[in-house]
Amino acid sequence: MRLNPAVAAFVSALAVSIPFLIRFAPTANAASSGVPAYAANGELLPVGNYREWIYLTSGIDMSYNAKPADMTMFDNVFVNPEAYRSFLATGTWPDKTVLVLEVREAKSKGSINQHGHFQGEELMGFEVHVKDQARFPGKWAFFDFDSPTKNGTLIPQGAPCYSCHAAHAAVDTTFVQFYPTLLPIAELKKTLSEAYLKDEAAQAQPN
Repeated sequence: MRLNPAVAAFVSALAVSIPFLIRFAPTANAASSGVPAYAANGELLPVGNYREWIYLTSGIDMSYNAKPADMTMFDNVFVNPEAYRSFLATGTWPDKTVLVLEVREAKSKGSINQHGHFQGEELMGFEVHVKDQARFPGKWAFFDFDSPTKNGTLIPQGAPCYSCHAAHAAVDTTFVQFYPTLLPIAELKKTLSEAYLKDEAAQAQPN
C-alpha cells in the first residue's frame, strides 16, 4: 500500500477533520488481535491497538496528482505484526493483512521548534486497507473511518483508490515502494509487480 495522504485519488476523498480520542469503543476488542473483524452490516470494527503494530513509514504532503494539497499533513502507516512477519519471509502480504493510515496535521510552531514540521495531535483522516480474499472480489478493500473508535465504512470497489493501487502499487496492490524497509525485501524475493517495474522504467527514461 501506500495509503495516500491528502491525495486526490485517495485521501482527498477520505480525509476528515476529527479529534483523536484515547478511549476505544467496546467493539474495538474484536479487531484488536490484528485480524479484521466486521459488524453485521459489513462495516469494519475499530482497530483499537494499531499504534502498537509495526510502523512502516511516514510521508509529508505526498500527492499522486500534479497539484499539491492545500494543507500540510503527515501520514503514518502501520501493519499488523503477523502480516509484517509474513512479508519478511515471502516478500508479499498474507491473507488478513491490515494496513492502517492515519493522517495528522503538520505543525511548525510549538515549544522550542524553529524550523521544519512536527506532527500535531489532531487526526485529519483515518483509513484501513484490508486483505480478505474470501470476502472481497478483488481480495483487498478500503475502509474509511470518521474516528478510530467508530466502525469503518467500506469504500466501493469502483472508487479511484482501487484502480490507482492496481495500476501503480509495487507489491500486491500496496505501495511498498514507499516503505523503505520492505522494498529491498520485495526486490530480493522478486515480488515486485509488473506495473511498478513499468513505472520505474518510464521514470528512468531521459526527458
